[in-house]
This record gives sequence, C-alpha cells and structure tokens, in this order.
Amino acid sequence: MSKNLGNLMRQAQKMQEKMAEMQKELATRTCDASAGGGMVTATVNGAQELVSLKIDPSVVDPKDIDMLQDLVTAAVNEGVRRSKQMVSEEMSKLTSGLGMNIPGLF
Repeated sequence: MSKNLGNLMRQAQKMQEKMAEMQKELATRTCDASAGGGMVTATVNGAQELVSLKIDPSVVDPKDIDMLQDLVTAAVNEGVRRSKQMVSEEMSKLTSGLGMNIPGLF
C-alpha cells in the first residue's frame, strides 16, 4: 500500500512541476482584444496582466471621455476573458490524463 502511495506522490509532484512550467510559459503568451472596431486594443498575457494598450488618436475626444473609458474597459475585459480561456484550455490538456477535474485549479 505504501508503494502505491509513494507512486501517487511522485506523480502528483511531477504534475505540479509540469503545471508550474505551463504557467511560466503561458505568462509569456498574449491575447489581443479590441473594442470600437479596433479603436482600442488591449493585449493581456497568460497571467491576466495587461501588457499593452493601444488607443487610436481619433477616438480621443475630451468632450466624450466616457466613450473612451467604455472602450478601454471593454477591450481589457475581453482580453482578460480570452487569456483565461487560453489558460483553461492549456491546463485542460495537461490534466486530461488524470481523468478528473481539479476544482480551483484554473
């Protein structure tokens, strides 16, 4: 019985190492999302960090700051959503061999 437990512990440690490697790699990958027909583009990495924000100068209107704020918010939120989806898909590939879903993993 202890041999099985030892094997299980080694497998769990290997999985943890693979997941850490995957998270590092995913932090270097990015997702782009835009709003307003491409007027605002947000780039978010796999760690759900905003790494770039591009705003077309034509959308900057001091009289309509609310619209610009809405476009930035929409682009960033979509970028974060896409990043989370990317991470979820990659982690699912990694954990598919376990035959179970680990709650709170991603």
